[in-house]
Amino acid sequence: MLAKEHIDELLRSNGNVVATDGDKIGSIGQVYADDDNGQPTWVTVKTGLFGTSESFVPLEGARSEGGDIVVPYTKDQVKDAPRVDTDGHLEPTEEDRLYAHYGLSGGAQTYTEAASGRDTDFDGTSRDSGVAAAGRYDTADAGRTVGHDTSGPTTDDAMTRSEERLNVGTERQATGRARLRKYVTTENVTQTVPVQREEVRIEREPITDANRSDALAGPDISEEEHEVVLHEERPVVEKETVPVERVRLDKETVTDEVTVDEEVRKERIETDGDDGIRR
Repeated sequence: MLAKEHIDELLRSNGNVVATDGDKIGSIGQVYADDDNGQPTWVTVKTGLFGTSESFVPLEGARSEGGDIVVPYTKDQVKDAPRVDTDGHLEPTEEDRLYAHYGLSGGAQTYTEAASGRDTDFDGTSRDSGVAAAGRYDTADAGRTVGHDTSGPTTDDAMTRSEERLNVGTERQATGRARLRKYVTTENVTQTVPVQREEVRIEREPITDANRSDALAGPDISEEEHEVVLHEERPVVEKETVPVERVRLDKETVTDEVTVDEEVRKERIETDGDDGIRR
């Protein structure tokens, strides 16, 4: 477990909480100390978008490495830890839920916020039981200030009201791939083409003065054969490859609206008079 003297240095370095496998879990948020001995016992880890979520991690078995805290737990185990408000105080029931999640056994003790990135003193006299420590209490301050914080050290005549603001951004991530693929299919094409062919036709003509000489040119009686060559057209098929179009992939950016619904906390300030009337 980390000693009290190491915490201030770790908080000033704005380090991270790292798993034993070297995986960064998140940045260091707040350190909670035992009410009885002021020993740092829990650390919160800022995770999620913009570090808006904090998860509790026990410091038992943790060690410092440079400006980081190395804990014996995985990133998923820390992120799945029970949600507990980081309001400066850890109740016994909340502690039991956290111990059960991490498989540890702990006593019914209360823990308070020892530091939250400030230069904080772990002197046990500076903390009231069950209240977040915010620095050493100097009795000399009572003569120099007007107000007195009943839950902690002496303050001036005003208190600071804070509220959470929602910072929403975007991140770019791959959602899919598109590709062009060319493949070959076969289909039947039917086309009609006219073809010509020759047929034999017998023509007879009577003997006239015009053809008499041709008719009597041969022997009176004889045997003869005449033949003609017949022709016909047949379809001839040829195929050629021709380009018909070009296809490419292109990207365009479209804008959608996404509604983000998140809870933010605000501090309210009201007054209570001695007469019991709230103002």
